[in-house]
Amino acid sequence: MNKYTIMNNEIDSIDLKCLVVSRGVKVSKDIYRTYAKTHRIGVNPLMCNCIILSDGTIVQLTDMSFHLKYLTGILSWDNLKLLKYASELETPFSLRIDDGKPALYYKGEFIDHVSFPPKCGFYFQKTSSGLPFMGNAVMQGLDWVAFQCLWPCEYAAAGKPCEFCFSGGEFETLAKKGKPLPIPVNASDAAEIVKYAIEECGCNSIQITGGSTFDHEKEYKYVTSYLEAVNNLIGRENIKGDILLYITPPKDFGIIDEYFTLGADKIACSLELWDENLAKTVTPGKIYITTRGRHLEALQYISERYGAGRAFSNFIIGIEPFETLKEGAVYLAERGIIPTASVWMPMGRPVNGSMQAPGVEYYQKVKDLFAELYQKYNLEPSGARGLNVCIERDIWNYSRI
Repeated sequence: MNKYTIMNNEIDSIDLKCLVVSRGVKVSKDIYRTYAKTHRIGVNPLMCNCIILSDGTIVQLTDMSFHLKYLTGILSWDNLKLLKYASELETPFSLRIDDGKPALYYKGEFIDHVSFPPKCGFYFQKTSSGLPFMGNAVMQGLDWVAFQCLWPCEYAAAGKPCEFCFSGGEFETLAKKGKPLPIPVNASDAAEIVKYAIEECGCNSIQITGGSTFDHEKEYKYVTSYLEAVNNLIGRENIKGDILLYITPPKDFGIIDEYFTLGADKIACSLELWDENLAKTVTPGKIYITTRGRHLEALQYISERYGAGRAFSNFIIGIEPFETLKEGAVYLAERGIIPTASVWMPMGRPVNGSMQAPGVEYYQKVKDLFAELYQKYNLEPSGARGLNVCIERDIWNYSRI
């Protein structure tokens, strides 16, 4: 694992990843001109760009200029709101070419030479029905094809979105304007996207995610249709990595059994925050509609029935105090549930009245805590070479050295 010195502080690759993900990067136009034809990088924020540090750590690459233009359009921010948070959105990181290679800088000082994933045609494809891949799925790192939101979030449309969620903000805006929500992605289209990602782009794992739903039977039909379509078109035996499901915890836990029967490896009923008072503001739908109790009951059901490491709950790292995050992570790990970690990207909408990410010390404490829990309770997150924003696999690798 690489070591770096930033502002007289020694940090490692995971610390650097957290800082870059949470603050974004200013990307030189020369990067796109030089590498877009040979590597998987483009100016469209929907392409979910990433960089690969010299030790192989995969890091989300959010080009702040393009990203903010995109958000202004989909979330209808006015100039006053942008000005209010402008100082919090400044990034010290830049990416430009150095000695013929892409290089990451912090406040103008060289940090590391980086690389990009090899080019493939994923984002330029359409399914046989005409559905574009772009905007409906992303490639993360070198191993993952991920669906961000296969069906709309009903909680967001009802005015209770998770504050940090880009898709939730879009659904809430559409509902307020009286416009229809997007139609759920057809199962056959999703399977075609997965097939291309595996056969043409070298992916081996799948994330299936949708919005929170009021009707667990409707969500059950969505999820089973995607799993069945993937099994029929590709064959579960041909997917060498994991299939992760992110679901609304159903009232009938027998539904969860069927998901595992159809090929799911791990299932998340994500809490996102442990601080329940803060969660009432940040994740109101999960607190007031689903309830904290149902999330925990579903997670414990999975762990007790299928064994440690088969259930997981994501935490958005950087929003709540470390003390409450620690309490939640320990509570889950003691019960065989993996606490996973997505770094908060505060360049979307303000969360709890702020767009200010924490300092590196916070991330270092999270890294050490999760590493200790993973080893103590033998909890191994999915990921192989890791994901763009999530750091649990990076922490697992760190925990072993």
